Amino acid sequence: VQLQASGGGLVQAGGSLRLSCAASGSIFSINRMNWYRQAPGKQRELVATISSDGSTIYANSVKGRFTISRDNAKNTLYLQMDSLKPEDTAVYYCYASIGRTTSRDYWGQGTQVTVSS
Repeated sequence: VQLQASGGGLVQAGGSLRLSCAASGSIFSINRMNWYRQAPGKQRELVATISSDGSTIYANSVKGRFTISRDNAKNTLYLQMDSLKPEDTAVYYCYASIGRTTSRDYWGQGTQVTVSS
């Protein structure tokens, strides 16, 4: 199983980006999917999480600006990021818990998001 993240880039403050994370391989069941980010010199932090039934939780810093979603038919995770701020600059990583009876953790390779002021 592989996770391929895409959609990062350079955007001005107030702009928008949409990240995608496509899972491929022998996938029987994708459970929870998350987006994390890591800024230079800081620890990786959880940005948003979505369960298999679509329930979502957001970090306070992105609540109301970011929207996490998933397309189970396409095995793809999304993160719509609006009203971006310079402090959103980071490498964004996707994560998925995959498996039916026994789950395993998988990570994407990271995609850089840079927000200029």
